Amino acid sequence: MNKHDDTYDAFLAILKEELISATGCTEPISIALAAAKAKEVLGKEPLRVDVRVSESIIKNAKSVIVPNTNNLKGIKVATSAGIIVGKSIRCLDVISEVNDSDQEAIETFLNHTHIDVGPIDSEYVFDVQMTVYHGDDYAKVRIINHHTNFVLIEHNHEILLAKDYVHETIGKDQKKSQLTVKAIVDFAETVEISEIKPLLDAQIENNMRIADEGLNKNYGANIGSVLMKSDPNHLKNKAKAMAAAASDARMGGSKLPVTIVSGSGNQGITASIPVVVYARALNVKADTLYRALVISNLVTIHQKTGVGSLSAYCGAVFSGAGSGAGIAYLHGGKFEEIAHTIVNALAIISGMICDGAKPSCAAKIATAVDTGILGYEMYLDGQEFLGGDGIIAKGVEETIRNVGRLARDGMRLTDKEIVKIMTEKDC
Repeated sequence: MNKHDDTYDAFLAILKEELISATGCTEPISIALAAAKAKEVLGKEPLRVDVRVSESIIKNAKSVIVPNTNNLKGIKVATSAGIIVGKSIRCLDVISEVNDSDQEAIETFLNHTHIDVGPIDSEYVFDVQMTVYHGDDYAKVRIINHHTNFVLIEHNHEILLAKDYVHETIGKDQKKSQLTVKAIVDFAETVEISEIKPLLDAQIENNMRIADEGLNKNYGANIGSVLMKSDPNHLKNKAKAMAAAASDARMGGSKLPVTIVSGSGNQGITASIPVVVYARALNVKADTLYRALVISNLVTIHQKTGVGSLSAYCGAVFSGAGSGAGIAYLHGGKFEEIAHTIVNALAIISGMICDGAKPSCAAKIATAVDTGILGYEMYLDGQEFLGGDGIIAKGVEETIRNVGRLARDGMRLTDKEIVKIMTEKDC
């Protein structure tokens, strides 16, 4: 790939847009961001709050601990944290700096303020609308389809921001439409390391640090620790355990940030940690690790692009295949090895559901990582799944399109049924 042609610049821009820091699960944190912005526009502490969100947001914010809230969960908690301590300028690290007195203030606001939460009738799977009131004054904000994408800011009937979301989306989609596995591998092998090093250094530092915390502290179901105890010396098991441990900590309310991919901390974890674990074990050069991470991240983004921001399809499947692709590259693999790895992985695990952010995400991540690596091991043994076997097509791009169609269109009713199950009484 020619340096700084349109495709090169597009791929570099995608990485810069996607690899960002987030403290906590990104759906409740997006709610906290909306709440923080609404309060800032209002200019005073709200006396009443109205929160309307799409069903997929309800699903993903229901069961995960919100960081810096003394282990509390839910949309009302995220809203309260955003209002009391949130600073919107920090984006998805909006509630990253909180002390003990702040936590008490969050609980006080939560327990003494009327916060009405309900579903919004929206064409968008990702939709957060936050309205805050103080007497006759109000402020309203709306975020659509991306965690920081404010499309409306309104104060006392004055429109401060009204974004043409469709026009903005077209621009982003045009960049991502250039992604193919072949182009990704070409880019990874030609990109100037100095242009990606700061992004990837932050990803390595953030995600490995939270993995260490997940292994050394008690979070969720401690999937990472369980795996590590079962076979601490096996490289594949360590890669699975470290990725799972990072999710244990993240789902369990850790205050540490994660570098996300495709809007998801869990996908950022899954796309990066196994690759780093393998790179360190193989003692590869730093540049090789960076190029492998470029492949893993962009392969993850490429697969997710055809699905949309949220789905009933677990995104760890995509990042597990992405990490398998990165690991194949670490072993000297090129396009053929990487393409077969992706197809094999997708053939095995496509269909794993997303039933919201919670402790079991760590186990799903471990499964996805295992499958990504198995996809590469199959290639090494001369084994493959063939086009026409189920949803697998001939060629990696056709297979990715098929899986995207399954996740985007085929699982819509599944998503609705999952939300119904999760929101039933006594659930």
